Amino acid sequence: MSAPAGGGAERPSGVPGDDARLSAPTHPMISPHSARGARREEETPQAGPRRTDPGRTDPGQAPPQAGSGRNGQAPPPQGPPVWDGPPPTGAAPARGGPLERARALFDRISIRWRLTITYGLLFFLAGMLLVFVIYMMVGWAINEAWPGVSLPDAPLAYEQRFQQEWLWWKHAAIDEAREALLSRTLLALVGVGILAIVIGYVVADRALRPIQQMTATARRLSGSTLAHERIALKGPDDELKELADTFDAMLTRLNVAFDTQRRFVANASHELRTPLTINRTVLEIALGDPEASEDLKALGRTLLEVNARNERLIEGLLLLARSERELSVRKPVDMRDVARTAVEQLAPVAEAAGVTVSTELQKAETVGDPVLLERCVSNLVENAIKHNLSDSGHLWVRAGIVEGVLIVQVANTGPHVPAYEVNSLFEPFRRLNADRVDSSKGAGLGLSIVRAVVRAHGGDVTAVPRDGGGLVVTVRLQPR
Repeated sequence: MSAPAGGGAERPSGVPGDDARLSAPTHPMISPHSARGARREEETPQAGPRRTDPGRTDPGQAPPQAGSGRNGQAPPPQGPPVWDGPPPTGAAPARGGPLERARALFDRISIRWRLTITYGLLFFLAGMLLVFVIYMMVGWAINEAWPGVSLPDAPLAYEQRFQQEWLWWKHAAIDEAREALLSRTLLALVGVGILAIVIGYVVADRALRPIQQMTATARRLSGSTLAHERIALKGPDDELKELADTFDAMLTRLNVAFDTQRRFVANASHELRTPLTINRTVLEIALGDPEASEDLKALGRTLLEVNARNERLIEGLLLLARSERELSVRKPVDMRDVARTAVEQLAPVAEAAGVTVSTELQKAETVGDPVLLERCVSNLVENAIKHNLSDSGHLWVRAGIVEGVLIVQVANTGPHVPAYEVNSLFEPFRRLNADRVDSSKGAGLGLSIVRAVVRAHGGDVTAVPRDGGGLVVTVRLQPR
């Protein structure tokens, strides 16, 4: 799937070219629509903000097409709102004083630098206090040690003049000693203060190292690593050791809860499989009876459909419980072959639904469970086929390595998906617009299984609404 030289998208076969919702994405990997929309608004020359009347059509603008959105209307605008006129006036936010601004600036500094600055300030305050004490003690020491001189044979006037000059010399000596001490001490204080800041940074880093270890462990943890990974902080029984032990105990309780939940889902699904299999066998035997009436056969076919849906639901629960566990199989897998296999298996379903499938597959090797990865891509493709336009939909499947990351991306046309509902689609039994009545399209486990499989392989999955309707789901995995 390539773009022509003029920048437009290559028209897929059998797809109308004037339908904006079926335009094939031309970016190597589809980016969130909001960023593209923002760039498009910036690049469009306008004389100023324009007021749009929903009931009036701009003469220079084509009328909306009948199939451009839900109920024949265009999808709602996306991206940041554009002010129609000057922004609303209001009271200017009150600016705090210098103390408040300094406090706000101090709160934005990291804890390591805050500790370092605190150590440095405390050192400077202690140093200044010490300099002041020494400054005063030098004067006292010189005053106490200054020798007394008397001239008993000299005239009284000469004796008084000499004592005044001798006193002046004592005060001059004290002042010179204090001035020399102060200048040299301040220089020494500045040098030692800089050294104290460096040492304070090292001490703060060492003091925060256990917290860094706890943070790194918490980031590495997932549902599959709770069973065997703990902080296990070594050291004295201080506050940090107590915090780490408390965190480890919480991880143990979480692991027990998750494991109990997985075992319950797996055991319940296995126990429910047996009666459903018996029901299917009985219904098939009843439908094969030549003496059965048409009403009985119609009822049997309906019950078979309900039974098949329940079997798919239980199979999905089993796969969800399996994918949330730690991987037991790790083999080299080429996601290009996985995506090609998933598309070929679902090609009849896409053809029956009138969905045109376009692929752009490149070599993308990773390490993981081939069965789970194939089910992951199959769920994405099947979900894109089910939630697509009838008889005129389009589906894009891409796989490759982009900037050192393995990417598998599935995009489809379809109804408009609100951005605030995208994240909830990955929750079990959640459907668009919280629809639980019309469950003919599935049980709501497809994207949940995708997220569980991707997380078990150490990757992540994101989804964004597509421009014009539909969804863009991107899976990121570590390459081999």
